[in-house]
Amino acid sequence: MAQYPAEMQNAMDALTALPGIGPRSAQRILFYLLRNSEVDTRRLIHSLGELKSRIRFCSICGNLTTHDSCRICRDQYRDHGLICVVEDPKDVIALEAAGSYRGVYHVLMGKIIPLDELGPDDLRIKELMNRVKDIVPDEVIIATGSDIDGETTALYLARALKSLEIKVTRIATGIPVGSSLDFMDPATLARAINGRQEY
Repeated sequence: MAQYPAEMQNAMDALTALPGIGPRSAQRILFYLLRNSEVDTRRLIHSLGELKSRIRFCSICGNLTTHDSCRICRDQYRDHGLICVVEDPKDVIALEAAGSYRGVYHVLMGKIIPLDELGPDDLRIKELMNRVKDIVPDEVIIATGSDIDGETTALYLARALKSLEIKVTRIATGIPVGSSLDFMDPATLARAINGRQEY
């Protein structure tokens, strides 16, 4: 069996440690980098170094930032009495792209996954509870995913927040825009009916 040079094997091992990158993908990436110009490869290395040294998590909400707090938490025109709880910083980006939410966020950095032994103590739930006690928001919106682990996390949060007598809501889930009812599964249709809103 052919052996890669040690430097290439080390790079492949580092790449396959990343989520979603298997040995074949790692091999393709490395051969691309080897064929690419030295300038482009150095730019990639530099940008990864900058990412690791400059990007941090907001001390208030957990979103990505280059400062102590993110631009959303610093924005005085946002509704700081409305907190939307999401799983990851990428969820903040998705909600901001939609352009209809003007409150602030709290990023959990994951969700409760019992099979992976990830529980409430592994997430930023304690920080959320302390934040809610400090500012007493008008409403907390739970916007975790609609998969089983997202629902488990949402239920846990709802129970914990209700004990503080805070208004807690859950984002609606249902039929995607442009979809036909006959392509929807029964659970999605049931959620769409139950989550209906008055016109």
